Amino acid sequence: MWLYHLLKIMFIAIYRVIFRTNVSGTENVPLEGPVILAANHMSYWDPPLVGSFSPRTVNYMAKVELFQVPLLKYVMTTTRCIPVRRGTGDSDAVKAAVKGLKNDACITLFPEGTCSRTGKLLPPQPGVALIAALTKAPVVPIAILGTNRILANGGIFPKLRIRYGEPIYFHGNRRSKDDLVTFSEEIMSHIADMQEAMRQEAR
Repeated sequence: MWLYHLLKIMFIAIYRVIFRTNVSGTENVPLEGPVILAANHMSYWDPPLVGSFSPRTVNYMAKVELFQVPLLKYVMTTTRCIPVRRGTGDSDAVKAAVKGLKNDACITLFPEGTCSRTGKLLPPQPGVALIAALTKAPVVPIAILGTNRILANGGIFPKLRIRYGEPIYFHGNRRSKDDLVTFSEEIMSHIADMQEAMRQEAR
């Protein structure tokens, strides 16, 4: 995992110095046992942002297309990323995530399933809720602000904000679609509330 830790040091420096990143709530991430980090997604800068300031070593689920780029494939394989075939209900990816969590992994997931370039939250997909239901792992909602403005949307090096929320748990029936939808919406509601709190604090 030497590459993971080297990249973490590099990204922390970038986020702190170039993007003046404000970080809060890292104490909410459980230091032991399985945990899902569930963040909103606006940019390719989001995965390393979540992992850089997490007190835990994290694994990621990433679209399979990224594994077709030789250098990225090496980095992502070395750092134990899980490939996902988007839009297919990839059962192999779900099984890999469940296996990792049952071995006390910390996995970063993005409930929206894709980037929101506008910065507005997208409707959540059921994947995070399903994995939480199958493993009983706590979900730490994470709110990110600013990454959609990096070199775009009127920004160059915007100030970033990231907040790790208190863990929440799935208590419904894992076979109930309604329960999975409700929990998915609960995760996004926590993220929306934290985003609004960060906006208020920045004024």
